[in-house]
Formats: sequence, structure tokens, C-alpha cells
Amino acid sequence: MKETFMSLFILSYFIALGVLLGGTMVGAFGAFLTGKPPLSHMMTLANNLKIWALVAAIGGTFDTFFSLERGVFQGATKDVFKQMLYILAAMGGAQTGAMIIKWLTQEHIGS
Repeated sequence: MKETFMSLFILSYFIALGVLLGGTMVGAFGAFLTGKPPLSHMMTLANNLKIWALVAAIGGTFDTFFSLERGVFQGATKDVFKQMLYILAAMGGAQTGAMIIKWLTQEHIGS
């Protein structure tokens, strides 16, 4: 089944958001189990997981690089534009997740 551009665009955003929020929450629980402060670790984990949320949302790097290569060397500029939008959506989802974690942990108040 071929998915439409808009459905993949929305999925990229929410996959990145889910990876970041889920990874941060589970990591904070792990910090709690080991006796470390979970809220302090949440912000650190959110910042460290941004790139992995991006990679997970775009489905790995090989498909994206193949589409970019095809766009550059074969003149399929539409594919390049679509891949850039998918990456931007994933970056937006990861950034939204990091902002939510920042709001939850009140990290901005102490700074």
C-alpha cells in the first residue's frame, strides 16, 4: 500500500515525538531505579535522544540518502524536496518533545 505524502509527513512528526517522550520517560524511570534524580536526567536524555528520534522517524538513513542521491543525480527534485520536508517534520517532532520535557521538569526556571 502506497502511503501519501501528507500521511508520511504527519507520521514523521509523531514518531519523533513519541521516540523522544517515550525514551525520556523510560530513561527517567531507569534513573529512579538506580537512585539518581529522574527529573535532572530527563532533560539530559531529551537532548541526547533528539538525533535518534530524527533517525527513527525518517526510517533510517539509507532510504533518505538514496532518495536524495536520486534527486541530485537524476534530476528528481521533487524527491529531494519531499525528503527535506520529512526531515523537517521529524526535527519538529523531536523539538516539540524536548520542549514538553523542559516544561515538565521546569528546567528553564533554575537557569
